[in-house]
Amino acid sequence: MKLGVHYASFGHPGWEHALTDRLAATARVADEGGVSLLTVMDHWFQMEQLGGPSEPMLEGYTTLGYLAALTERVRLGLLVTGVTYRHPGLLAKTVTTLDVLARGRAVLGIGAAWYEREHRGLGVPFPPTAERFERLEETLQVVARMWGDDDRPYEGRHFRLEEPVAVPPPVRGRVPVMVGGSGERKTLRLVAQYADACNLFGEAPEVVAHKLDVLRRHCDDVGRDVEEIEKTLVLATDLDDVDALVRTLEEYAALGITLVTMSPGGDDPVAWTTTLVEQVLPRVEPL
Repeated sequence: MKLGVHYASFGHPGWEHALTDRLAATARVADEGGVSLLTVMDHWFQMEQLGGPSEPMLEGYTTLGYLAALTERVRLGLLVTGVTYRHPGLLAKTVTTLDVLARGRAVLGIGAAWYEREHRGLGVPFPPTAERFERLEETLQVVARMWGDDDRPYEGRHFRLEEPVAVPPPVRGRVPVMVGGSGERKTLRLVAQYADACNLFGEAPEVVAHKLDVLRRHCDDVGRDVEEIEKTLVLATDLDDVDALVRTLEEYAALGITLVTMSPGGDDPVAWTTTLVEQVLPRVEPL
């Protein structure tokens, strides 16, 4: 099993003076310690459950570009890009740029977006749920077009691109795509049809098992081998009881989850990440 670090909060004590240095130090510990994936959120406002708009929040892809220069091995992505935040052609170009500058370490995490308050707050249209999922599917089609050999015009219901071209291309030809969310009817169908990885919520193991079974059925429907898809989840936890955490991760590994992403808890993300790579990662890598 691999581990990821999701840097979800910038508002640790003294952030007004230490935000950049603390983020950089955490990234270096994760990179040097063997963390597989380092992510930040794609929000303009901090989520309300983490303090809301009065808390600090950095723009995601600018942050990843900064982290690319500080790291050498860890994969970099947003958990996850909101489909409403950027036109898909520009998104593909942005992620391609990150991948080139990071020497092939970018991951496109993407979802249908949900945080209406920040859209209203900054004057960005927030379509109804059904339309957001339509836009998500079209965006997945656009990035596949721009990272493939087909540069014909793209004509969708919501987006039209006359020249879907990305030069230079991603280092590996294309950037791996992770679709975030556990919705059984739409989200997991999009995973089966378009994605290289899913990102589920860290619910009870029996719930995760059910979601993976739903994904398997969607893969059957579209004629795809479910084993081609990386199974990941994001887990809300702490490191107070490492033994209990390892037991939980063992349960997920038994279901086929190969990467679990967790967010630093407490006031010191550097110390938290150090504990993760020194005390947890060596015990779960063999799983």
